[in-house]
Order: sequence, then C-alpha cells, then structure tokens
Amino acid sequence: MDTIDGLSAHALVRRIDLFTLKLFLSTVEEGQIGRAAVREHIVASAATKRIQDLEELAGLKLLERNPKGVVPSAAGEVLASHIRMMLTNLDDMRREIGEIKQGVRGRVSISAPRLLITGFLGHEMGEFTKRFPLVKLELQEDTNANAIRALASGDVDLALFLANNVQPDTIDVIRYRADRLVAVLPRHHRLAGYEALTLELLLEPDFIAHSTTAITGIERAALGVGRELHVAYRVRTVESACSLVLAGLGVTVRPESMRSLGDEARLAKVPLTGDWAQLSHCIGTLRGRAPTAAAQALIDQLTKSGAAAR
Repeated sequence: MDTIDGLSAHALVRRIDLFTLKLFLSTVEEGQIGRAAVREHIVASAATKRIQDLEELAGLKLLERNPKGVVPSAAGEVLASHIRMMLTNLDDMRREIGEIKQGVRGRVSISAPRLLITGFLGHEMGEFTKRFPLVKLELQEDTNANAIRALASGDVDLALFLANNVQPDTIDVIRYRADRLVAVLPRHHRLAGYEALTLELLLEPDFIAHSTTAITGIERAALGVGRELHVAYRVRTVESACSLVLAGLGVTVRPESMRSLGDEARLAKVPLTGDWAQLSHCIGTLRGRAPTAAAQALIDQLTKSGAAAR
C-alpha cells in the first residue's frame, strides 16, 4: 500500500476530510485564513485549527506567515495543486453521475477539417443524434492544425484530425481509423491503368496540391528521396483539386475513404504504395479533462465504427 512518510493512503483518507482540503485551497487563494473562513462559512478559530491539524498530519509547514497574511510553502504549493485537480475530478464525477441518472444529455463541441466531415463525421453525427437526442452536437469546421489548436486551448471538447508528427503534449490521442492515400487522375491518363503507384511515378506529372496534412506528407516523402513535387496549382479543398484534375491540369491525391464526388465516373483512383501513403484518423481529447458522458458516448461510437471499417 502506498504511504507518505509512514502514513498509509488508507489512513490518509480516514484522517483528512474534503472540507479541510477545500478550506486550505481557499486560504492559499485568499492569502488570509480569516478571509478563507468567511468564504467557506466557518469561524476563523475553527479554520485555523483545521489548517494546523492538516500541517501536523503532513509533518511540515504548508503555509508561511507574513504581515499581510499567509503564502503557501513549497509543500503547500504541491498540496494546493493536487487539491485543485481532485476537486475538478469530483466535479466531473458529479456531472457524469447526474447525466447517467437523467439519461445521456449535454453538449459536445467538435472541431474537424472538412475532409473528415465529408468523409464520415457528418454521417456519424447523424447516427449519434438518433441514438442520443438529448445531446447537442456543435461542429466547427477548420484546418487540421487549427482543429488541434482549438482542442489544446480548451475551446472544444473533441478534435478529429489526420495524424501528423506535431501534436501538443496537452492532448490525448486515440488512433481509431486507418486509411491510405490514392492518386486521382483523369481516366485517360497514362498512369490510370496501374494497379498501384510508387512515389517516384507520382512525382512525374504536374501535381495539384490542396491544404491538407496529406500533402505535407507527400512533400516530406519527396524530399526524403531527393525529389520535389511539380506543383502546378495549389487550392484549399480536395473537391477543387479534383475539378482541376478533370480539366486535365494534373493529378492529386485524396484519402481512400473519402465519399464519392459527382464526377467520380470521369476520374481514376489508383492506390499508392509506401508507408508515407498510410493515414491515421484520430480523436483528440484535452489531457487531464475527463470527457463528459455525452462526449464519451460519441468517442465510443466513432471507435466502434472505426474498428468495423478495418
């Protein structure tokens, strides 16, 4: 059993009550025991006694006294930090239990790039709202990088994105759906009859780039073999890139899982070989923040669908 200076975790739980921990945190935040006592609706003398008992149990000073009041010692800073996390977890637990009692309800905000919205997220959201009508989904369409930033800054509950090599250490990532890139060419193109294309073959014709993480991966792979993409045009969306392909202005790539477009019959799609062409769709959550019951229900649906698609 874990111990702290000889005090077992079991004994620690028995001897420290939540109110005293909350009182200590209020004292740190207020800078005075008296003000903390008022905030927590307790007389100052009782508050002082509780803090003294807590220090005695810890075996060291948690507060440093000065003429203006008190400031936390190094140990007090550590304790205050853990109390904040504990109270946040308790609030999450209270909220989730309430959601279970009332049925899954609430709001889930999501940020995702257009590629994933049109590929499968829109369909998944429709299925989810049928199962959980009390949950309101809010969708923010953005670039892959901005979806990750929105999550890291706490602006959304979930982010969906294509995995890349730069992800903040403030988010937890669930890799749940494998995908791969395919080359998109006019039906009459000389490479359209290949069963698969290597990177070297893809680099031969003019290329139409679009603003996705996938393009960054191709450019990186090309540099790895001492080559460059012959980029003839750069556009924002896969749909725009495919329209230029139809006009005979070059070739492009897109995820294999992407839903068909209107002019699909006039396009050829050829698989690409190499690890660089493998994609991973991810769900991101903010590290240290437990998903709500509603958010977890959506995560469960997405991962289940991802497993079925493998």
